[in-house]
Amino acid sequence: MQVSVIIPCFNEKNTITKIIEKVENASVFLKEIIIVDDFSTDGTREILERINNPIIKIYFHPKNKGKGAALKTGFSKVNGDICIIQDADLEYDPSEYPKLIKPIIDNKADVVFGSRFKGGGAHRVVYFWHRLGNGFLTFLSNLFTDINLSDMETCYKVFRKEVIQSIRIKENRFGFEPEITAKVAKKKFRIYEVGISYYGRTYSEGKKITWKDGIIAIYCIIKYNLFD
Repeated sequence: MQVSVIIPCFNEKNTITKIIEKVENASVFLKEIIIVDDFSTDGTREILERINNPIIKIYFHPKNKGKGAALKTGFSKVNGDICIIQDADLEYDPSEYPKLIKPIIDNKADVVFGSRFKGGGAHRVVYFWHRLGNGFLTFLSNLFTDINLSDMETCYKVFRKEVIQSIRIKENRFGFEPEITAKVAKKKFRIYEVGISYYGRTYSEGKKITWKDGIIAIYCIIKYNLFD
């Protein structure tokens, strides 16, 4: 099966070249790498404009719209059989693609979540309150979806192409995570989890998500499970 990797990015000049290299070296049959730059202003755009590689497709947003919007752009361009979401910040390791796609290749899963909390590799110790908040959001999501995920907010979400392209995504920012979780659960797709490593970064290193995104996530969990 051919794999499409979508990389949404915003102001990641220090890591974008390295993550592209890591994705290219992943042990999977790459169909394409789709990079969506969400109006970076730190020099990321200029780095991307210099790339000349036939398997790398780059799209530039004319203004900053958010991670969800960047993913929507990427999903609309996917040609591979399997689609993997990859953040540009080096927190997640593309060398783990083979185990992430295995449940789909084995025809056991339609969607795979890479869980940071089910073991599987190194896990950088960073913020206690982030872990507590993530656990609460995952618990709340599970309460509504009736599935037993351990990490709803993970970046690593993997889909069959026909699955992700059958879902209309509305959220433009970090609300994408609870929205897509609610929608794949409602559609009764086969969902698996795979333990992954996690190399979290600090705010001084460029981490962007804040407590405000947690409030929005609660709203999205309720909205997309009960009203949409």
